[in-house]
Amino acid sequence: MDKNKYMLECIELAKKALEKGNPPVGSLLVFEDKIIGRGIESGKSSGDITQHAEILAVKDALKNGYKDVLEKSVMFSTHEPCIMCSYLIRHHQIAKLVFGVSVPFVGGQSSDFKILETESIPKWRNRPEIESGILQHECEILNKQFADYLSTQK
Repeated sequence: MDKNKYMLECIELAKKALEKGNPPVGSLLVFEDKIIGRGIESGKSSGDITQHAEILAVKDALKNGYKDVLEKSVMFSTHEPCIMCSYLIRHHQIAKLVFGVSVPFVGGQSSDFKILETESIPKWRNRPEIESGILQHECEILNKQFADYLSTQK
């Protein structure tokens, strides 16, 4: 599986989010080397906090009829999934997570709330395999662009 190829597509989705004033997050769900769901962060522009890229990618996969393969899928995202999105990943038992940059205060792995790593909830079974730092520099550039955008909005 070409991780960089999928992360580059996430970055393109993240650029679309950024164009609308949202944090630059793009997410994909991939099953057997086929994209089954896409998500573009739109929580800020829509006013709906649940419109995170990872949630939208899962909803897209469900809409496309892929409910039965989520637990064998790989989620790609420009950013470490937040606590809310991490719960979604665990609930659907997504097998693997690949992301670019960590989100220390609210990330499901790097924050104090390690939802992606806990094994204390029996019905969640196995935690996902996690690979971080993929195209990290490119994702950080988008974060800087978002920070610059926010500073002009004050």
